[in-house]
Amino acid sequence: MKNVKNKLLSLTPNAIKHLKSILEDSPESNKAVKLGVKNGGCAGMAYTMDYIDEVRDTDEYIDIEGIKLVIDPKAILFLLGTEMDYQKSTLNSGFIFNNPNQTDACGCGESVTLVEAEVPVEINEETFISH
Repeated sequence: MKNVKNKLLSLTPNAIKHLKSILEDSPESNKAVKLGVKNGGCAGMAYTMDYIDEVRDTDEYIDIEGIKLVIDPKAILFLLGTEMDYQKSTLNSGFIFNNPNQTDACGCGESVTLVEAEVPVEINEETFISH
């Protein structure tokens, strides 16, 4: 299985497999995963992932192999070009964001320094699915 690419981000086979698994194992009310970034940590920003129970008509999302990923509008320019992976080792496991907009990270790996993607970036109606 190859990486699945969208104009906003790509997912590795491990990320797809784990996202499908966590959505299947979550309560039925969870319809999607919302990706974003927030201010915090020693490097300035941190990635966020949350379950959401409703995909609203105004939400921008991508659908990759049946996985709905709602993108926080404030995070779009920080996530452009990101590859999302899932890695598991003896000591830890989790999603890894290989992000070309990341300029630094803290030593513990909990926060990152991000810059907005340079414009022009080709974003059109094929990038997102909107209702």
